[in-house]
Amino acid sequence: MLKDSSGYLAKKAFFDKVLTIYGRNVVMEALEDEAVAIHKLHLSTSNKDALVLDKMKEIAKKRDIEVRYHEKNALSRISKNAKQDQGVALDIVLEYFIDEDNFISRHKSYRIIALDGITNPQNLGMIIRSCAAGNIDAILLPSRGTAQISPLVIKASAGTLFKMPIIKTSNLKKTLESFKTNGAKLYALSSHTQKNYREQDYFTKTIFVLGNESEGVSKPIENICDTAISIPMQRDVESLNVAVTASLLAFL
Repeated sequence: MLKDSSGYLAKKAFFDKVLTIYGRNVVMEALEDEAVAIHKLHLSTSNKDALVLDKMKEIAKKRDIEVRYHEKNALSRISKNAKQDQGVALDIVLEYFIDEDNFISRHKSYRIIALDGITNPQNLGMIIRSCAAGNIDAILLPSRGTAQISPLVIKASAGTLFKMPIIKTSNLKKTLESFKTNGAKLYALSSHTQKNYREQDYFTKTIFVLGNESEGVSKPIENICDTAISIPMQRDVESLNVAVTASLLAFL
């Protein structure tokens, strides 16, 4: 590895962007969308003949996508979901995955939505869709404690996942502190403050932190935020769905 560190790092950077999806409908949708970059198509040798599989292989040949065949158990290890993969998996390349250093070096100003403990995949998909449509430059997504990119998330995002820059992090607190060092201001969404989100003067480098669907922003993350803001509620409504909150911020 030391003799070819540049090659190793390039390979690692590539595979950090690779996501494996599964299920015949989801895989077919991705294959048919030429905007989606694809690495490999995986098929189980136990699959019975089916028109949909023939069409997948036809598209793969047309798009010059490598097709790999595996025993059923091996395919299950690739998909990580033996019950729902239907003998099909697809490695897609998320071109817009980016690390924090690259993002910071490329942006002098930005608005980011950071997710702290968002566990519902459908919420994550809808958040991605709103951010892609609105004025958000990236989503900060932890690799633990938060829903991860999956076929359900892809479906809920209506394909916008492939257009939205996503910064993956293994340590949300550390990454947010890095952005603060770069001059960013962190705003935690909270129902326990009177500061109206519409009445703030936001900085050129702004990060909105959205917390868990039921418990909100966690204490360790809240403690490093510069201020808390809220969305005023009428008629004694306690809170909004986190995806709706993200939508309001995206179009702020």
